[in-house]
Amino acid sequence: MTARIEKIVTSGTFSLDGQDFAVDNNVWLIGDDREVLVIDAAHDVDAIMAAVGDRRLTAIVSTHGHNDHINAAAPLGHRAGAPVLIHPADHVLWRMIYPDQTPDGDLAHEQVIEIAATGLRVLHTPGHSPGSVCLYAPELGAVFSGDTLFNGGPGATGRSYSDYPMILQSISGVLMVLPPETVVHTGHGDDTAIGEEAPRFADSDA
Repeated sequence: MTARIEKIVTSGTFSLDGQDFAVDNNVWLIGDDREVLVIDAAHDVDAIMAAVGDRRLTAIVSTHGHNDHINAAAPLGHRAGAPVLIHPADHVLWRMIYPDQTPDGDLAHEQVIEIAATGLRVLHTPGHSPGSVCLYAPELGAVFSGDTLFNGGPGATGRSYSDYPMILQSISGVLMVLPPETVVHTGHGDDTAIGEEAPRFADSDA
C-alpha cells in the first residue's frame, strides 16, 4: 500500500530583500495512518501538527530556504522530534531565519527518501534559489515542485540568489523529462501537470 497525499494551506509573510508580501503556502503531507513526512513547513506549527495528528513525523523536507517555506520547520521539528532537511546550497537563506541553528541534514540530487513504503526522489532544480529541489514520487504519479514550477510557468527569479536562465534549465532538463501525466503539486496555488506545462518550455535549452 503506497502513501497518500494530503495538503493544508497556511498563511503568513514572505520576506526578502527588505520587502514583505502576504502569501498562502501549500504544505504537503505524504504518508499513511502510522507515519508522515511534511514538505515545506510554512507559517503555522499548530495547523501542521493538527494535520499530522497522532502519526509519527519522520522528516520535514524543505524545497528551498525562503522564509515562507521554512519558518515553521525548526519549531515543528523540535515539537515532533523530526529532522529538518534542506539542500546545502540554501544554507545561506536558512541562516537568515535561523542564524544560531543548523539544519539536521542535507538533501542531495537523486537521494531517495522513504515514507510509508513510498520513495521520494530528490531532484536538485536550482534557479528560484541555489538549493531548490523538487521531490518526485513515481508511485504516486506526482512531483512536489516547491517554487520551481507553477501552474502557468516558472517560479520567480527577480530576487537575491535567483537565476532565470538556471530555472529554465532546471525545468526543461529535469522536470520536463518526467512522464507528462505527472501531477505537479506546487508551493503556492493550484496543481498542474508536466504535460500541461511542457509547451511553455519547448524552446528552452535543456
